[in-house]
Amino acid sequence: MGRILAIDYGSKRVGLAVTDPLRLIAGGLDTLHSKDLMAFLKTYTTKEKVDVIVVGEPKTLMNEKSTSARFIEPFVKQLEKTFPEIKIDRYDERFTSRMAMQSMIEGGLKKKDRQNKETVDQVSAIIILQDYMRAKGI
Repeated sequence: MGRILAIDYGSKRVGLAVTDPLRLIAGGLDTLHSKDLMAFLKTYTTKEKVDVIVVGEPKTLMNEKSTSARFIEPFVKQLEKTFPEIKIDRYDERFTSRMAMQSMIEGGLKKKDRQNKETVDQVSAIIILQDYMRAKGI
């Protein structure tokens, strides 16, 4: 069984989260500049077996694609072309940044650490992955 990798994709930064090989635990992997993501994924998937890549899908409160979806569509097409053997799933990412911030507050992270957008992106990816696993009964 391979890992599930989640991506909180942004035009500047990308938060990554991944499961353990048994798909029991979701944890943060990294935060990268978006231009470095494909090279990172190619390297990572040669070292680790990944069965599913979950990409956060930004939607509005009306359940329509948000304006940032225009960045994600070409990225998902590139993922599908580059990794044809890996299932690519989209998952609603509404409120993940807000939930990430709340999780960091509840976890006792200092204000200075919470202002680090890289941390927020990575925690958002973890939340996307946890929600996806819960929805799929994993």
